Amino acid sequence: MGQMIIRDFDIPANDFSVAGEASSTVRKLLSQLGVAPDRIKRTAIAMYEAEINAVIHGRGGKAHVEISGDKIIIEISDEGPGIEDLELAMQEGYSTATDSIREMGFGAGMGLPNIKKHADELVIKSEKDKGTVVTITVNF
Repeated sequence: MGQMIIRDFDIPANDFSVAGEASSTVRKLLSQLGVAPDRIKRTAIAMYEAEINAVIHGRGGKAHVEISGDKIIIEISDEGPGIEDLELAMQEGYSTATDSIREMGFGAGMGLPNIKKHADELVIKSEKDKGTVVTITVNF
């Protein structure tokens, strides 16, 4: 892969019918590019979790994806309330999701821990009332 591939996606707020479309599209693209299946799986899981977080907590957002030679960088940004206590949010099982979100099977508090587990590098920038930017890097 000599050239850089860039893709941008909109992530609609509170719309679970299209949640995961961006990560699904990226998974297919990586497969077409011949990326190793385990790397595709890690990328898809990390991106999906970040995408769902933007849908649930971030009032929707945007995904910016850059694929180059040996890695993929995924930036998911939202304009939600921000993460008040990042250390707490990184703990498995901690969630601020509402009961209605939990009843749909989301909001179990595994999103950020799952992203961290599957990313080679994870940077989270969050500011109260200004949103969150999650940058995920997976090496190929």
